[in-house]
Amino acid sequence: MTQENRQVKVRMEMITKEYDLYKKKSDKVKALFKFSQKDIPHFWALKGVDLEVYSGETVGLIGINGSGKSTLSNILAGIIPQTSGVLEIKGETSIIAIGAGLKGQLTGLENIRLKCLMTGLTNEQIDVILDDIIAFADLGAFIDQPVKNYSSGMKSRLGFAIAVHNNPDILIIDEALSVGDDTFYQKCVERIEQFKSEGKTIFFVSHSLAQIEKLCTRVLWMHYGEVKMFGETAEVVKEYKDFTAWFRKQSPKEKKAYQDNYKSQQTAFNEEKLAELAKEKNKDPEVLKGPPIGKMTRFTKVMLGVAVLALIFLGAININGRALTTVIKQPTVLFEKPMPLKRLDPKTGKPIVQKKKTKQSPVKGKGYEG
Repeated sequence: MTQENRQVKVRMEMITKEYDLYKKKSDKVKALFKFSQKDIPHFWALKGVDLEVYSGETVGLIGINGSGKSTLSNILAGIIPQTSGVLEIKGETSIIAIGAGLKGQLTGLENIRLKCLMTGLTNEQIDVILDDIIAFADLGAFIDQPVKNYSSGMKSRLGFAIAVHNNPDILIIDEALSVGDDTFYQKCVERIEQFKSEGKTIFFVSHSLAQIEKLCTRVLWMHYGEVKMFGETAEVVKEYKDFTAWFRKQSPKEKKAYQDNYKSQQTAFNEEKLAELAKEKNKDPEVLKGPPIGKMTRFTKVMLGVAVLALIFLGAININGRALTTVIKQPTVLFEKPMPLKRLDPKTGKPIVQKKKTKQSPVKGKGYEG
């Protein structure tokens, strides 16, 4: 079956991801009330990614560290939203990464039930597949031990076992097979081949080109937030090997200069350059809009400021002890000395008036010598 006759499972158009590089946690709070973000450094992990993947494909994601592979896979999995661009996914996704979504304090068995419940399965459905997940993970007695005591390989096995038994339409594997032994790796390969035969779509993120060549039908080469190449596995892998061979021959100084140049481009990237890129690709400007979840608009910031001021105002009234109507008529009373709180008589409901104590002179009497 040709690609034209197959269903498009994933479509990306001008996908971007921008991060604000705050130096301190307090800077994040301050940024909520700023109308301009010119003084906040930005970093664009993805810069206008276009991609179409069909049902039954296994797409490999390759690239040097910091190229945007994990960012792209997290957007596909719905863990983080894109900053702008169009993302269409037909079907349920499941991501497998080392320790992703596993709670360290819980046991392996408890994590199985928790992750399955989070994907929408009922306890009855979990009971049906529980034994198969435990057998696939093959953790022995460690299944009843806290996950924080697991090795990276054990976490990967548990995560893979849970994900594949949820039967997702789109499976995303992010370096999860790089830490397993040969026996488990072969078991995973067999399950991946089964998924492919069922027409499921797989994204495979790995630094192992041997695994990429064995499992993937097409390969996406990411390079500092951009699509460097996307095509047949053999062709893309050859180009990538040539690049890495060239890069290794460079001196440490040349390598750093090369990396710094591309990172500076990611920092200097902005919405204006994105619009220029979209124009070069003949894209509709509508695709540059962000998803419903994103940064706060100026209107939202104004409303947040108004809400905070209102909260401070009502708090001041409460502390002052005045009525709201009194403060509205005479705002200056807020700056006067707060009214003392009066105790009420539980029977009459009227304020209790305390009599002033007078200093009494000592009374002459028995035992007193004047």
